[in-house]
Amino acid sequence: MKTFFQELKNRRVYRVAITYVIAGSATVQVVGTVLPIFHAPDWVQQVFVALVAFGFPVALVLAWCFDLEDGAIKMTCGDGRAVVTSRRVWILAGVGLLVAGSALTGYWLWHPWKRLSDAASMSSDTLSAPPVIEKSIAVLPFENLSDDKQNAYFADGVQDEILTDLAKVADLKVISRTSVMQYKTSAQRNLREIAKALGVAHILEGTVQRAGGRIRVSAQLIDARTDMHLWAERYDRDLADVFGIESELAQQIVSQLKSKLSAREKAAIEQKPTADLAAHDLYIRAKTLIASSALSTPQAESLLEAVHLLNQAVERDPAFARAYYQLAEAHDLLYLQGIDHTPARLAMADGAIQSLARLRPNSGEAHLAFAKHFYWCYHDYDRAREELTLAQKSLPNDPLPFQLAGYIDRRQGRWPESIKNLERAIELDPQNSAFLEQIARSYECLRRYVDAERALDRAIALVPKDAAMRARRAEIELHWHADARPLMSTIQAIIAKDSREGKNIAELWLYGLLCERDFDGALRALAALPIDGCHQETILFPRVWCGGIVARMRGDTASARAAFTSARNELAKLVREQPAYAEALCALGMADAALGHKEDAIREGRRAAELLPVAKDAIVGPLLVQNLALIYAWTGEKDLALEQLSIAAKLPGYLSYGQLRLHPYWDPLRGDPRFEKVVASLAPK
Repeated sequence: MKTFFQELKNRRVYRVAITYVIAGSATVQVVGTVLPIFHAPDWVQQVFVALVAFGFPVALVLAWCFDLEDGAIKMTCGDGRAVVTSRRVWILAGVGLLVAGSALTGYWLWHPWKRLSDAASMSSDTLSAPPVIEKSIAVLPFENLSDDKQNAYFADGVQDEILTDLAKVADLKVISRTSVMQYKTSAQRNLREIAKALGVAHILEGTVQRAGGRIRVSAQLIDARTDMHLWAERYDRDLADVFGIESELAQQIVSQLKSKLSAREKAAIEQKPTADLAAHDLYIRAKTLIASSALSTPQAESLLEAVHLLNQAVERDPAFARAYYQLAEAHDLLYLQGIDHTPARLAMADGAIQSLARLRPNSGEAHLAFAKHFYWCYHDYDRAREELTLAQKSLPNDPLPFQLAGYIDRRQGRWPESIKNLERAIELDPQNSAFLEQIARSYECLRRYVDAERALDRAIALVPKDAAMRARRAEIELHWHADARPLMSTIQAIIAKDSREGKNIAELWLYGLLCERDFDGALRALAALPIDGCHQETILFPRVWCGGIVARMRGDTASARAAFTSARNELAKLVREQPAYAEALCALGMADAALGHKEDAIREGRRAAELLPVAKDAIVGPLLVQNLALIYAWTGEKDLALEQLSIAAKLPGYLSYGQLRLHPYWDPLRGDPRFEKVVASLAPK
């Protein structure tokens, strides 16, 4: 055997083996990078890897049997330097095959092509434009030609009603209002490009002119693929007949596109929303505020102003069903977001929905309002889903039922179904950056950070000036690779350009500074923080709590204790009024933990997790488990903390490698091998 190994050395078999492994590995990596660029099928890469692997034993045998001497290849298997038998050649070939087989098995289990396929799937399914169908249309914002520019809301209302009417036609694909509103201020519209971006074949555009008691509406239908004008009409009527114009126009479009219109759909289109134009103006203004409230800082102001406007609208016209729909949504959002999570606000939402149901008991809007209400305010997902099924029959082109179904699926831990429904919502509303941001959140919870980045990249392409969206995109690196630098450099660039944007990104700014342990710098972010405070989904921490965290990190014990005490008093009042409010109990438990009230903190944290377990809410539930781990850690119960943390790390959710590596919240557990093991389990693979 010793002679055999000496022969391997003499014949340079070792050198050939090492050279082949290095060259083969490099070649496989290059091919794995290049082939996807040319969209080569997966099997091409798989066959190439197999050929490289099984070339290894061939190279060993050739190295044994041949040598390079004086620039010529000579056969050495039968020379006089050693007795070489066929048995040794077979041994060498067998060893080579074993090594090749092991390498190929390991590579197959790693299956990089499957990961590439998964990522490509998201790109093609979610980010690529869907195929354009013939009966598809986008209704662009109508231009206001009135001398009084205050009538801009009126022009918006005309477009909104036409779009709402068309969206009820099941035989049409109609793009949602959110996606078309970005073209409101376009000086010169490139209809072909707009249609391509929205995934439609046809565009409707028009003008509105209101003067005294008269109105003129002009509209034209265009095949955006050929720029051919298919139909145009001008309506000169009394102002009181504006809703009749909108109904006629919608039915003309249905006819021009040769779409089927059922008797039920025709009746729904012909039904006037209100007889009071002033009430309708109030309604349109409120609807705009609610739609933009998610991006408003503070959010409460937009929602409360919308409630004020809608109350005026229904006071003017108590039979205005759509105003009650928007009013219910505003009350629901105030309750859901913890801005006014009180029985009184819930009762207001109940009252608005009951009024809507009384006026339009079988309408799609009524079913959709009930679905939101059951989901947002009662966590009654089954009843919400029943209402959504009914809503979709009357609102086939409305993305909201699909969006809401995606949210409900997500709360129930049905992640594949959630992604599918959110993708359908994006198809109906392709320019809606909020939908893209939400699907990115889903990918973050699944720790599919590549997919999250892609979704946010597309959102930023739609709203490049949105500071919060840019910061969210940069935050991915913090969670994925425990690198806060991209987030902080992005935020610094945003604030350097416009310091007023600080309030819109204050939470992320504060989070990044805490992770970088720049506690003095955190004071600037704290000063920019809105009165709403800090959020973990629907878990709301008072602004003073955030100040307490910064003070503690800076070593200002007295200020920290005063801040935590103030926050505790605020949260305790909320819990006394609503003892089953899980999110408030969780925040109260953390405040008590920060103050050293061990028994109270643990009781409150446990109770919160019991009230809203993961099985009932797969988004907030894991956060309550994670925060219970923090409560245990802060009160010295390290074993219990690690037990809860291990559970949270195995669940889809916002707990990340970067958070555990960097955030000072977890300092009490650092250095414990069990904690480091949990951290390593979330590390990028």
